[in-house]
Amino acid sequence: MRKITMRTALMEALNEEMERDETTVLFGEDVGKFGGINAVTKGLYEKFGGTRVFDTPIAEPTIVAAAVGMAITGNARPIPELQFGDFVGIAFDEVFNKMGKWRFMHGGQMEMPVTLRLPIGIAGGAGPEHSQSPQALFMHGPGLQIVIPSTPYDAKGLLKTAIRDNNAVLFFEHKVLYDMKGEVPEDEYLIPFGKADIKKEGDDVTIIATALQVHTALDAAEELSAKGVEVEVIDPRTLAPLDMETILQSVKKTGRVLIVHEEPKTGGSGAEIAAQIQEQALFDLSAPIKRLGSPDVPIAQSIYLEPFYTPSKEQIVQAVDELMEY
Repeated sequence: MRKITMRTALMEALNEEMERDETTVLFGEDVGKFGGINAVTKGLYEKFGGTRVFDTPIAEPTIVAAAVGMAITGNARPIPELQFGDFVGIAFDEVFNKMGKWRFMHGGQMEMPVTLRLPIGIAGGAGPEHSQSPQALFMHGPGLQIVIPSTPYDAKGLLKTAIRDNNAVLFFEHKVLYDMKGEVPEDEYLIPFGKADIKKEGDDVTIIATALQVHTALDAAEELSAKGVEVEVIDPRTLAPLDMETILQSVKKTGRVLIVHEEPKTGGSGAEIAAQIQEQALFDLSAPIKRLGSPDVPIAQSIYLEPFYTPSKEQIVQAVDELMEY
């Protein structure tokens, strides 16, 4: 099977969905002729023209509000992009309240087919306002679906599903993963929301990881396997809806849980997952649930300090070793 980067996988998904549905429109800062700051929309302006792929001012509230307005008319399926996921805070009301709640507030008279693309993650000294992973904030927002792929295969299938969905989707893309290659079939496929993927099977410890940390966990799993410890690595793929069934089945098998993400540990998505595990499978646990996340301080500008903010393979191995002591 061919191998392509996540960037190419996302580009293919956008291209295919825009070919399939002429009401699909894409807009944001520099997504037109420039092709996007991460080159994900490159070539789409030339193919589909300036009425379907266009640039906007540096005005995130306007970008999201325009998408909401287009969507509720029933005549457009907008895919707005914010250059950095950090900027979602500038448009918080439009995302948290308008995208997430208006279909409910109006008794279902309108649909909200908006897919908001949000690049996230620590990558190359971008600093505290361009490196965050804010997805957990929106787990508090009923009505919003939260997608966070870790592979090119998942990225393409999930983005196509998101664009076709008639409810609001926040699509988080880790910037480091854009250049990562993986197998992606040429035939069309979709990946349903709310279905986690077991990236590696094991019987000793369950590791639940998202985005870039899925790959860090897999690296750690390889080292642990050489020591005779077999971990199961689960990627939720969507945080809302969250596939607790797959997670709980694994927990009941292993009895030990480590949750790893690049978000701050305090109040991160791992806290909610841990809470649901202890509510539903407390007596299946052989050890306390462990979590790894970034420290509760702003992300440094220095590329030499950045590694201290992301969970490492060594930290994962140490955490698993501690769990195995129980």
